[in-house]
Amino acid sequence: MIIKKFVGKNEEEATAAAKKALGEKAVVMNVRDIKKKGITGLFSKPQVEVTAAIEEMTDTVVANDKPINLPPNLKAMQKKHEAEPAEEEKEEKEDSAIENKLESLQSLIEKQMKQKSEAAEEEAVQANGEEKREKDEVERFLTLICDTLEDNEVSGKYARSLADEVEKLNKPGVSIDFMLSSIYQKLVLKFGETRTIAKTGNGPEVVFFIGPTGVGKTTTIAKIASKFCVSDRAKVALLTTDTYRVKAAEQLRTYADILNVPFRIIYELEDLDSALDEFVDYDYILVDTAGHSPKNDEQIESQRQFIDMAMEDFNVQVYLVLSVTTKYRDLINIVDKYSYANDYRLIFTKLDETTALGNMLNLKLYTGADVSYITNGQDVPDDISEFNAQKIVRSLLENKS
Repeated sequence: MIIKKFVGKNEEEATAAAKKALGEKAVVMNVRDIKKKGITGLFSKPQVEVTAAIEEMTDTVVANDKPINLPPNLKAMQKKHEAEPAEEEKEEKEDSAIENKLESLQSLIEKQMKQKSEAAEEEAVQANGEEKREKDEVERFLTLICDTLEDNEVSGKYARSLADEVEKLNKPGVSIDFMLSSIYQKLVLKFGETRTIAKTGNGPEVVFFIGPTGVGKTTTIAKIASKFCVSDRAKVALLTTDTYRVKAAEQLRTYADILNVPFRIIYELEDLDSALDEFVDYDYILVDTAGHSPKNDEQIESQRQFIDMAMEDFNVQVYLVLSVTTKYRDLINIVDKYSYANDYRLIFTKLDETTALGNMLNLKLYTGADVSYITNGQDVPDDISEFNAQKIVRSLLENKS
């Protein structure tokens, strides 16, 4: 027997649907008014549901368009009904029993669906709560990174930009350790390649050291010259264009005497031309320059002329020497004034006088120039080393408090 339910605006419409689906022999077993559940049911008209049946040789019952295996007792009743004509009263009892079981099954299914729906809602709430917790954790982590970088005097603009880059990596399953590793790698990559003084071709490398007063240019030159002379056995000559400070020239002359290398003071362009010709067979000619205020345009122009003249016939490298202890705003003014020196590299001094090294990253990102050396004291030749991005980045990510 096949039993199905049909819904219509009225009994006639529902019965017609049953006859169409099951055939004219379909028997209407039950008629009841129904109303849609939920909010929409409040504003809709009642409908009529009819339960119709038709006999069929099968061990299953179809209810609500879904097959239901009959229990053994119903199977037996069905076989008995096929074997001999059923009495009308007995048939009604069977139909009633089946209807009751279907109603019970429908209630059970609705209950299970409700339970599953409630469980799904609770799971969704928990998932949303977990997602919010993870989001809050990432926000706290990125805030901590920004605070740490800014405590180390990294410009807030660069710190926030880095946090934005890393936040894009935040996906389900991504750990804080992974994000921290990404921050470390990104910072190292931002510093880029370390480029130090090296031979680039035939003839001497003419190396100019420029920068403001008081940053340690002369001492830095002495440290580099010592390395070339002692470690590399290179031929080195020392020049200075700083004719404003007698002590600076005498200091470099003293280092030249200790290293047993030639020294010349350059007053005019002709002096530089003569010195470069004199030391044309040397490996390196290191040129100290006058430290001056970024506001002194006349001195800046004089330095530019020296560099331009040397570039006409020699390989020239320019190194801008800066102190990490200088305020970032002042550093910006300084490098803007030295923009005439194309493709210069950076040397940072006085790392021993501060634990906040953020200006190194600030200037690297602002100028795009490569970082070459760092100095951390006055001792010649020991207190200088090639720039190590990994070491500096670890310091920038260290919470000093």
